[in-house]
Amino acid sequence: MVLPLAGVVIGACGTLLGQHLALRVDARREAAQRASEQRAERKDAIIGFLSATERVEQYRGQLALVPGHGQELIELMHAVWLAKKIIELVSSGTLAQAAHDYTRELNRASQELRQAADATSRSPGLSARERQLRAEFMEAARRELGYAGEPLLRRASADPDMSEPANPPTLRVEAAEESTSALVTTDNEDSVT
Repeated sequence: MVLPLAGVVIGACGTLLGQHLALRVDARREAAQRASEQRAERKDAIIGFLSATERVEQYRGQLALVPGHGQELIELMHAVWLAKKIIELVSSGTLAQAAHDYTRELNRASQELRQAADATSRSPGLSARERQLRAEFMEAARRELGYAGEPLLRRASADPDMSEPANPPTLRVEAAEESTSALVTTDNEDSVT
């Protein structure tokens, strides 16, 4: 009589243990799936933001601003602000702040461009500050998406003949005296953007 009762108890314990382990595996699988979906959502938001900023950069860098074209730049900046808000909804505070800083500077420079436009002027490319903020956004986005490697090396000028440098410059950060932001330079004192 004790033997059948022990068998029932052991069977019940085995069933409960099996169910517990199965639930843990399912919970882990669901957590991994949620993390993957959140990463995809962040990636889509980053791509949308980069697409919107690229359209503004392209417009400013290639088209002459003549009266009437200022409205198109306003619409392009509206798309950037909207994409930035999506970044704020789905991403970390660090990435959202980098997107905000870059958007604010891009908007400021675009407003100055609209106000100074005349029929003979060409829209300028990005300022050094805009390039710096874009690079900061890109690094924050890379970290957000899980890339933990070295930062991108940004050259001040594109040289098609440059392959891997023999002695790649090492980056160091110097605190600017008037500003709380950091200035990134290389050993040979060229600006990295």
